[in-house]
Amino acid sequence: MKTLILFFGTLYGMFSIVLGAFGAHAFKKILTVQRLESFEVGVKYQMYAALYLLMIGFFLDFHAGIEKTVGWMMIVGVFLFSGSIYLLSFQEVWNLNLKFLGPITPLGGLFMILSWALLMVVILNAKFH
Repeated sequence: MKTLILFFGTLYGMFSIVLGAFGAHAFKKILTVQRLESFEVGVKYQMYAALYLLMIGFFLDFHAGIEKTVGWMMIVGVFLFSGSIYLLSFQEVWNLNLKFLGPITPLGGLFMILSWALLMVVILNAKFH
C-alpha cells in the first residue's frame, strides 16, 4: 500500500506540472478566462493532493485500515475533483454537454476533506496510545 500511495503521489505531481504548463501556454488560446481559472483550480488541488500523498506515504505504515482509507480517499477524491474540473473546462471546446459531471466535483472534494479528517484521527490516535 505504501508503494501505491507514493506512486499516486508522484503520478499526480508529475501530471499537475504537465497540465499546469499546458494551461499556462497552449490552453490559454482555446479556453475562456473562466474555464482556464477552473482548470487551474483542478491543477492546484491535484498538486496539493500529490504532496499530501507523498507525505502520508513516507510517514504512515498502512497497517491499519483507517490509514489505507486515508490514502484511498485522497486518491479517489482528487481523481473525481480535478478530473471532473478538467473535463468540464473543455466541454465547450469539444462541443459536449458534460454538465452531468457537475455533482462529481464536490463529491471528490468531500472525499479529499474526509481524507484529511481521517488523517487527523490517525494522528490523534497515535498521540494518545
